[in-house]
This record gives sequence, structure tokens and C-alpha cells, in this order.
Amino acid sequence: MPDLDRTINERRSVRGFFPDRPVPGEIITECLTLAQRAPSNCNVQPWQVYVASGATRDRLKESLTKAIFDGQLPDAEDGSADFAGDHRRLQVQCAVALYKEMGIARDDQLGRMQAFMRNFEFFDAPHVAIICMDRKYGVRVALDVGAWLQTFLLALWSRGVASVSQASLCTYPGIVRRELSIPEEQRILCGVSFGYEDTSVPANRTRQTREPLASNVRFVE
Repeated sequence: MPDLDRTINERRSVRGFFPDRPVPGEIITECLTLAQRAPSNCNVQPWQVYVASGATRDRLKESLTKAIFDGQLPDAEDGSADFAGDHRRLQVQCAVALYKEMGIARDDQLGRMQAFMRNFEFFDAPHVAIICMDRKYGVRVALDVGAWLQTFLLALWSRGVASVSQASLCTYPGIVRRELSIPEEQRILCGVSFGYEDTSVPANRTRQTREPLASNVRFVE
């Protein structure tokens, strides 16, 4: 399936969108419908998704950015990943590649803060999806949500719609929950900002590499 191969190979995280070019509703619905076909243990389909656009998206952005400017500390329900070894090396490489394209030096604290704030502005994307699952479930069910997420990202890219997954959007769960009326029994896992790519944004020149297959796969004879 060359079209699928091309979509998988070309898809990347985009951090700059045209704010005034919303994705037509029928395309968003098509992508969400395709994502419903993601594999799921016992077919329970545990993902719960809240898509914010227009005034709702703007209100969420304003609430998040105001909280940060007011000095409100993050209160993420899950701790951040503590990468070590090769995983830490790859994390640093990812950041170096991104900040290099953005022209932000290691000691540029203001530039780094501005880059951090872009997460909560959704990189100007006109749409943001918040992905949740019932908090009584654990890692095995979260795998299903990951399969849904990948399917959704690929469906978007195949239709010319760019996106970026954002763990940062679960660091202020109380605000997100309030603005999108997300029930307390649902755990916020991540967000996805999506729209049409603005290729003039320096961050969008970033291209990340992948490790050789032997780094992740063992063939056991």
C-alpha cells in the first residue's frame, strides 16, 4: 500500500499553523471516523475525545495562557517521563534540532519561555483535540488509545492536515476539564493541535531522525 507507506514516512509534528484556515467539518469527521477503526482490546474502544474549535478553542487558550502568566503551577495527574540513557540522548537530540531551527540558543531563557508558551497557544492551530480515557483503566487500555491516536494523525496527514501531539496540554487538567466539560472520572492523556501548516514558521523546518531497527526490535529464533 504505497499511499499508506508514504503517509507514515512523511507525517511529522508541525508547530505552526494558519489560524484563519479551519479544517472543513466533513474532513474532521472523516478522520475521526477512520480513527474509530483503530484496534482495541476486546473492542472496548476506550478513547474519549473532545474537539475544540472557534470560540471554545479561543477560550481554552486564554485560560491556559492566563494561568501560566499568573504563576499558576502545573498540576498534571501523571508525572513527566524521566528519560535516561539512550532515551535521554534522543530527547536532547530532538530538542537541539528544534531549537536550532528556531534560532534559540541554550542560554536564551526568554526564547525558551516563548517557545514553551506556544504549546498553550496550540501553535495557532484552529483546532485542538483533548484525548482521555476512564481513569480506572491502566497501561493496557492506554495502548488502545495510542493506536487510536496514531490512526487519527495518519488520517489527518493523508488529507493534507498537519498536527502535533502535545503532552503539555495535560499539565493543567483542571482548566482543560472546566473549559471542555470533561467529567472527573476521565483522565486527560494528551492533546492534538491540528490544522493547515504554515511553512514559513521556522520550527516547521525541523526534521527528526529515527533509530535503526536493531535499536528497538529483536528477532528471537
